[in-house]
Amino acid sequence: MKTRLSKGRVDSASHALSSPETMIDLHGVVKTFKNAAGEFIVLEGIDLTINRGEFVSIVGKSGSGKSTLLNMITGIDHPTDGRVVIGGTDIYTGVTESQRSRWRGRNLGIVFQFFQLLPMLTLLENAMLPMDYAEMYDFDERPNHALDMLKLVGLEEFANKLPVLVSTGQQQLAAIARALACDPPLLVADEPTGNLDTKSASTIIDLFEELSRRGKTVLIVTHDPSVTSRTTRNITIADGVIIGDSVNRRSKIVNQKS
Repeated sequence: MKTRLSKGRVDSASHALSSPETMIDLHGVVKTFKNAAGEFIVLEGIDLTINRGEFVSIVGKSGSGKSTLLNMITGIDHPTDGRVVIGGTDIYTGVTESQRSRWRGRNLGIVFQFFQLLPMLTLLENAMLPMDYAEMYDFDERPNHALDMLKLVGLEEFANKLPVLVSTGQQQLAAIARALACDPPLLVADEPTGNLDTKSASTIIDLFEELSRRGKTVLIVTHDPSVTSRTTRNITIADGVIIGDSVNRRSKIVNQKS
């Protein structure tokens, strides 16, 4: 019998006992790599809990382990040891690559630094891709839903343009619309403002703040202080260990007033 994945679960996965408010729950996560020089540790026993609706930045120098940590959370790479529980589901224990990939398509929105839009497709067609892959929404509903996502990021009038015909800031907004296409509870972004001018970057962060207020969990890896000043929580990683985890009180005050 063919296995089908429903939104919010991974078939055959073990489910951890975590709070309903918890979106990300990491327990003793270790990641090691081997090369000709031997084995080296990239993540060393990471414990981390992030609740639903938090807007969190992860910062650290190049090689600190922040991108590897992101790969653990998104199911792109396997931990050497430990558990990764997302939305109450252990995404590695007893789960095949195919199941995890399917789960990721329905539960995660991922935004990359270099957009990764398909150049031969319009912005509307790019925004439809996750729905096609995850088999979400009826086929005839997908164009309208994709257009709704483009409206959310202010790009409805550019829906039928190719990526090359819009600005880099608009391309990143289109990538966010694509990431939101399946209405995932968790949005993960890797240096999303790294290639943008100040105005475009501010527009992106405004959108992330709004998504967080709507209840989505937003997690950003960034080097940009103008981004970390606006997230509600900042996590610092160095040499594979979390060395700082602080609440940004100024950002919380701004969000409460807005």
